[in-house]
Amino acid sequence: MLTAFAIVTDGLVYAAYLFLVAVGLTLIFGVMKILNVTHGSFYAFGAYGAATAAGIWFDRGLPDAGGFLFMALFAMAIGLLIGIIIERGTLRFVYGRDEVVVVLVTYAIFLILEDVIVLIWGPRSYAAYQPMVAAGSIDVGDLTLSIYDIGLVVLAGVVAAAGRWALKYTRYGRLLTVVIFDRETAAAYGINVTVVYTVTFLIGAMLGALGGAVMAPKISVTLGIGVEVIVLAFAVVAIGGMGSVEGALIGALIVGISRAAAVHLVPQLELFVIYAVMALVLGFRPYGLFSQVQPRKI
Repeated sequence: MLTAFAIVTDGLVYAAYLFLVAVGLTLIFGVMKILNVTHGSFYAFGAYGAATAAGIWFDRGLPDAGGFLFMALFAMAIGLLIGIIIERGTLRFVYGRDEVVVVLVTYAIFLILEDVIVLIWGPRSYAAYQPMVAAGSIDVGDLTLSIYDIGLVVLAGVVAAAGRWALKYTRYGRLLTVVIFDRETAAAYGINVTVVYTVTFLIGAMLGALGGAVMAPKISVTLGIGVEVIVLAFAVVAIGGMGSVEGALIGALIVGISRAAAVHLVPQLELFVIYAVMALVLGFRPYGLFSQVQPRKI
């Protein structure tokens, strides 16, 4: 029972982290039909930004609660700035091009941003351990749970609920749904698709940076973290279905629980399990579990 409980708790924490990163990626793909490789850079910049913010805040002995908010806002501001530069400076010129061309453009930007990270923060690793220490832990039976991890799961749940509510019950969400379903028809009805693209990309960039910010206290913030996370995020959205927020949540839960089970039971299969699950799901559902209905054009 203790092992099962540990698998569930570890799986939920890992799933929460994956969802926060993958939801921005799947949102951008759903609206813009772009496999955005630069999403890994948003995560990396968010993590580095959060580590910097943690040093600024906690080293001055400021209140712990404000430090959590400052880290998140600082990282999301970086994501917003980079998102504006990339979308307005590059991507808007390749809309409508072949999807392979767009992927190559985003991959080139990703490589450039990796060098930008070295220019700003250098090659050394950073630690942002202060929030984990400040949050503390609680004992549940024989298992010790980090309060920071519990907060991470709650944050993912809030983002999922807010995203679903925004898509279904707000004006922008309904416009977004129309563009996802058929952008040509949306443009014909007077929806400014360009503005929708820009706003969606910026939201996705900030969510990616937020994912990096909340994970910074749990990892060593070092070069290459964006590469690892973009591969995992693609696995999550492939399982859940490109363009689906619900799919990103379910995909993250499947990957998180599967990975936690492998870590506790057969650790040598940790990485294999993630891609085995993806292959199994895509074998039965080639477009993912919650793939968007495609319109039939005549």
